[in-house]
Amino acid sequence: MEFIWIGTAFISGFLATRLLLPPLVGYLVAGYALHFLNVAPLQNLSHLADIGIELLLFSVGLKLKPSSLIQREVLSVGGSHVLVMALVSALFFLWMNQHVTGGLVLGVSLAFSSTIFAIKVLEDSGELSSFHGRGVISILILQDLVAIALLAYAEGRSPSLWALLIFLLPLLRPLAHRFLSASHTAELKLLLGVSFALAGAVMAEAVGIAADIGALLAGVTLANHPKIDELANKLWSLKELFLVAFFLQIGLTDLPNQQQVYLALILLALLPAQGVLFFILFILARLRARTAFISSLALMTYSEFALITTAAVVHAQLLSTEWQSIISLAVAGSLAVAAPLNRFSHGLFSWLEPVLIKFERKALHPDHLPDSFGVAEWLVVGMGRTGIAAYQSLSTQDQRVVGLDSDPTVLESVLASGRRVVYADVVESEIWGRLPLEKVKGIILTLPSFENRMNVIKQLRKHGFPGMIGTICYQIEDGHKLKQQGASFVIHPLVEAGKQLAEQMLIKDICTD
Repeated sequence: MEFIWIGTAFISGFLATRLLLPPLVGYLVAGYALHFLNVAPLQNLSHLADIGIELLLFSVGLKLKPSSLIQREVLSVGGSHVLVMALVSALFFLWMNQHVTGGLVLGVSLAFSSTIFAIKVLEDSGELSSFHGRGVISILILQDLVAIALLAYAEGRSPSLWALLIFLLPLLRPLAHRFLSASHTAELKLLLGVSFALAGAVMAEAVGIAADIGALLAGVTLANHPKIDELANKLWSLKELFLVAFFLQIGLTDLPNQQQVYLALILLALLPAQGVLFFILFILARLRARTAFISSLALMTYSEFALITTAAVVHAQLLSTEWQSIISLAVAGSLAVAAPLNRFSHGLFSWLEPVLIKFERKALHPDHLPDSFGVAEWLVVGMGRTGIAAYQSLSTQDQRVVGLDSDPTVLESVLASGRRVVYADVVESEIWGRLPLEKVKGIILTLPSFENRMNVIKQLRKHGFPGMIGTICYQIEDGHKLKQQGASFVIHPLVEAGKQLAEQMLIKDICTD
């Protein structure tokens, strides 16, 4: 039985990738197909899915800065969106002479975006820590908190008074950091991460709070540790495997009839309106058009939380039972529609940019672009380990170099070390068209996303940059594509590491002789 489920998930995911879709779309199809064929579900599939969600939220917490959650943009955009959706839904159910309270709860539920999907998209594109990535995550957390209250209302229960203590978990950071520092082997780091994630989830459930919030807060206790990247990398594959169960289980709900499919399609047709609403609210919050567009696409889904809240209001007899099938199909359909849109979000914005840019408000944006690079002759784009090493090498040779990064936490850390670095979301085509690059001799790209590296090179050459462009690649075929796009040279880190090891060994051997 396990072979049937896992094998079907693999085949569907593989076919989805061949169609340039994320594998999760294939997993959704696999779940519905197996349910349609009456294949018995795996035991504990739902429990495995819960673990996947907890590990995902825990991984987010590892890179989360609590102060980033308290932002005017988060409260205004997230709060206003929920209120508008709730009002529209309540008026619709009033017009249909149905239960207004049930419609109100359903409207709030449909205002939620899929936390799993949005974080997965941001993580795959390497934008989880970017300005818009942090904004999206903060809005998702706000939605989750509202969902907890909504679920408590629908089920007629409320969190324990001890629930407030769960938000004090980050205060245990010194103790958590000591545990991680003392875990010297890879296996111990992995076990520590899983234990912390599950412990946070269990503690949250014990006081009446959603388990994923507890897992996220447990991740925050380990944030900013020097070994945090190593821990995150160890958790990555395990988390991905468990998340397959989450997407498969969506298909386990009852298959909808023709009328229910029709209503689900209506909800899917309304999905662009939700994206437009997000875009308008982001623009009113003084964000740039690109940030508003990319963030809106990431949030333009229906949430898996809607499945839970709908089941609760149906049980409370505030909605008819048919809504469970309708919402299930609408959630699955929204993920399938949003996946390709987010995959090509930057390209879509470039195409729509002449129109969308007109909606920007004439004010200083929180995610403003730099006005100049000063007298810099070299730019290092992406101040991770590779970028900092390149920056340091140029700096020690008395070269005028400036670093660029879109991660506020990275900027704060690099600036504290005395290096010159500015905020810039370099995937934005506008930045290369407005900044003077005549004195810049070369640009080093160390962005984690291959698509983003390709896009930046394309924009640089499009705007006539004649200097050198050096970048990295992790697949041989990607290197050829980067050169065709306009890269002056491409380095494969692992290949170069092998060459350096061999050269150093030969040098040592000669010196010994």
